[in-house]
Amino acid sequence: MTPMTTEGKTTTPAGSARRALVGRLSWGLADQAASSLSNFVVGIYVARSLGVTAFGVFSLAWVTYGVVLNVSRGLATDPLVVRFSGVSDTSWRGAVARSSGTALGVGAALGAAAVVAGLALGGRVGPAFACLGVMLPGLLLQDAWRFSFFAAGTGRKAFVNDLVWGVALVPALVVAAHVDTVAAFVLAWGASATVAAGYGCLQSGIRPQLTGARGWLREQRDLGYRYLVENVSLSGASQLRAYGLGAIVGVGAVGAVRGAELLLGPFLAVLMGLSLVTVPEAARVLRRAPHRLGHFCLLLGGGQAVAALLWGGALLLMPERLGDLVLGGVWHSAAELIAPVTLSVAGAGLGTGAAAGLRALGAARRSLRSQLFASACYVGGGLGGAAVAGTVGSAWGVAAATVSGSAVWWLHLRSALRERHHNSHPEVRTS
Repeated sequence: MTPMTTEGKTTTPAGSARRALVGRLSWGLADQAASSLSNFVVGIYVARSLGVTAFGVFSLAWVTYGVVLNVSRGLATDPLVVRFSGVSDTSWRGAVARSSGTALGVGAALGAAAVVAGLALGGRVGPAFACLGVMLPGLLLQDAWRFSFFAAGTGRKAFVNDLVWGVALVPALVVAAHVDTVAAFVLAWGASATVAAGYGCLQSGIRPQLTGARGWLREQRDLGYRYLVENVSLSGASQLRAYGLGAIVGVGAVGAVRGAELLLGPFLAVLMGLSLVTVPEAARVLRRAPHRLGHFCLLLGGGQAVAALLWGGALLLMPERLGDLVLGGVWHSAAELIAPVTLSVAGAGLGTGAAAGLRALGAARRSLRSQLFASACYVGGGLGGAAVAGTVGSAWGVAAATVSGSAVWWLHLRSALRERHHNSHPEVRTS
């Protein structure tokens, strides 16, 4: 094979492919850094401004948004990433129009339900839920653009879109700080995301097709509905744990857990940034060098787990004065959760490598089984631990559950790889 020459340097196709992979991963990390910075700023601002109880209310709205986001991803963007990564521009544009229309429709439908629920709840929680419902269409459409750009291999556009969100968030937070309520911060966060969602239409030159949502759901039902159950079981488990923890220990406990998660924010940005590109990249590895898929997934998951442990170790050595500066009154209740939360994130990072491989293989049934098991362990460990030992017990229960769930993900990936190898190399029978 003849080497390729670029700008006077001789390179091999393998070297070019590696550089392209590093470039796409770098944009994934940069994009998630921008997105997570926005979320981190909002979380820290609420924690410092409103105290641990109000931060607990904000966290309940946050985990509810996570459930709705995963509904949208399961039905709209997960099938897009699996089936339309690296395809022709014409095919991609048609799929994105219908996929983004599906995300917008999900946001409108579930947003209306959240508004009704918020008005019915009233009290401290109700207004936050009602405001979240108003903002859901813009939040979900913005997320859909990010996944669409990464499916096309143009992560730079996703990064710019998240920068727009961050810039729009600054004046929105200034206004929210004057109102000084959880609902105002939810509106500020969602309104700035809606600005970025509108900009995504300009970036892509694509208008979301609400009328194409039904056709998209029908065409992708073999993957979409399994991914829907899988994603909702993941975020639903987090929501059940948060609600249960609030009922067993108190809303302040929810704020303490969220505070510990915020301390891991920079590493979670890496984890989530990689998740934007891992499935498209695993799909590319499967098409070009299927025998390397297992190795790719192991490097991916193992690297994230080691990085999480290193970050958590650094947090344990952080001076108390610095923790007070970051989280204010939330710091003292969050600090004792750093070790179990770090172990949870490490387990989740290890599992994402196997999850990416199963998604790339289109093994939706196996990934669904893995996620259902992991979610059941998560809820059981989180609530069982809370009943036995309060907030700290809940955190350690979740850590044990996450590590166990990761092991199941890897067992299913190993079985799926063996099945694929067997099917691609059938036994030769002689008579």
